[in-house]
Amino acid sequence: MSLLAQIILSKTRYTVGALLILLFVFLAIFGQGLYPHGTPMDPTRLYASPSWQHPLGTDFAGRDVLAEVVLGTRNVLTIAAFAGVFTLGVGIIVGLASGYLGGVVDTVLMRVVDFVLSLPSYPLLIILATLVHVQGPLEFGALLSLTAWASLGRAIRAQVLSLKRSEYVEAARSLEYSHLRIAFSEVLPALMPYIVMHLITAVIAAVYGEVGLYLLGVVPVNSNNWGVMLNWAFNVSGAIYSPQSVLFLISPVAAIVLLQMGGVLLNQALEEFFNPNLRTELVVRRRPFRPRLARAGQGGRAESEAETA
Repeated sequence: MSLLAQIILSKTRYTVGALLILLFVFLAIFGQGLYPHGTPMDPTRLYASPSWQHPLGTDFAGRDVLAEVVLGTRNVLTIAAFAGVFTLGVGIIVGLASGYLGGVVDTVLMRVVDFVLSLPSYPLLIILATLVHVQGPLEFGALLSLTAWASLGRAIRAQVLSLKRSEYVEAARSLEYSHLRIAFSEVLPALMPYIVMHLITAVIAAVYGEVGLYLLGVVPVNSNNWGVMLNWAFNVSGAIYSPQSVLFLISPVAAIVLLQMGGVLLNQALEEFFNPNLRTELVVRRRPFRPRLARAGQGGRAESEAETA
């Protein structure tokens, strides 16, 4: 069993986090097969109560709420994955170039980062989404990463500034390796633990961003998505005033909460995996196991030594 699997199985919360992430990935890949006919409308079952046929009831059009949550998972995670990849790509390039090259490059890039960080990111996303008319997941992901990369770029720059003075980087310089080779083959691998953990954080943040834009109606409501469900719950179903649509409103919110919970718990497991000090402290805190017979034997020897003395 790999070390990561042992860490995940060592604590209940890590196991729960990994299972939640695997569940959503499974639904994103195979959810369409679970509901091959989509979410057909049934005017005879408007706002039906939960049952075996409809575990979460139905919405204002008689559609199965659970099916909408399951079928919306793929679109949600696809957009968030593109956003996470774009965020990491731009942040890594900016951080590496700024931290390793230094000088004028560092000054210019950090001023750009400062400018991006000073922008009101979400109002800017709302305006751009209204003007650009986003269509596919790729465009949507690029839009969500428009300002998200800046904080990562600054954090990676700080890491690179400390790593570029390390011995193995100096050894690579003495061998006259190119700056590009040193940055991507010597410095970048040392940053992978931080990058992997930030990827999960970036994906979760992108989920909130896209759901919010769908909820506000500034992007086309033309696909299955948890944000689309929230939009319909507020604007069509009247969830604020109608108790019949409570499950229709709560279901996508619960899915978002569970996804975030899984990401946070999995990130904690990854932190323990990448940081040996945390594993060492865990081992130190555990009391070594000694069989009862061995303890009894030691006690008997101690008593006999006392009697002899």
